[in-house]
Amino acid sequence: MKKTLKTITFALVALLCSPVVEAQNDNLPFKNGEWLRFKVKYGVFNASIATMQLTEEMYKGEKVFHAVGKGSTTGLARVFFRVDDIYESYFGVKDGRPRVFVRNIHEGSYTKHLKMFFNYTDNKVKIDNIENGNTTEIDFKPGLQDVISAFYALRHHPEVDNLKVGGQIALDMIFDDDEIYKFKLKFLGKEKVKTRFGTVNTLKFCPLVQDGRVFKEQESITMWITDDKNKVPVKLKASLRVGSLVAELDGFNLLKNDTNLKKIMQK
Repeated sequence: MKKTLKTITFALVALLCSPVVEAQNDNLPFKNGEWLRFKVKYGVFNASIATMQLTEEMYKGEKVFHAVGKGSTTGLARVFFRVDDIYESYFGVKDGRPRVFVRNIHEGSYTKHLKMFFNYTDNKVKIDNIENGNTTEIDFKPGLQDVISAFYALRHHPEVDNLKVGGQIALDMIFDDDEIYKFKLKFLGKEKVKTRFGTVNTLKFCPLVQDGRVFKEQESITMWITDDKNKVPVKLKASLRVGSLVAELDGFNLLKNDTNLKKIMQK
């Protein structure tokens, strides 16, 4: 049970992963103060809650977006396996590139606290392990994103509205302290999806994941984002080796553009 619940956090990462381009600030589909909340169900259980909050801040004299993603198990799932994860990314308002990434997770007895600093002069990312005091460096190619900054990059990717069915976009993404991952996203088409905010037009994607460990197969995750200028994720389904989970948009605030999501009273 514990091992299965731990995969919830891993699957949620796929909800936040996405292809990258340099930002065009005038046309960004998000703004200061945007807030999103997702409810995650494992089988019939409400297993966890994930939130995303975006604010504008100053970092070393530069205006940046500070995105904070939080995830935690709830209810019965929390009794069996407690998860309290925080992911933070500081990325440029003008170019969308990450400056700092923080991963601070508590999953049962397992903890990890990392801070990553991106150097674009030398194309190196310095990784500080806060728990053991170790520091490492990894070389990277232009276009690297952390898992949180990538979430926002998808929403202004110029090909999102022009991909043909079966088309893919790939990027390099850093998540942990020992490896840069090649992430791919495949477009499956358009679809109407029922949500708690009404039926909405969506773009349907499949993040390609490593099969055999957590997921049944490479194409075990399906995600839907609004087919409007906001490009907000509204649903994710994942088939795990044991069971399945569904993550759905449960609340939002301060979207930048008009949307056909019907605003309801927030909890």
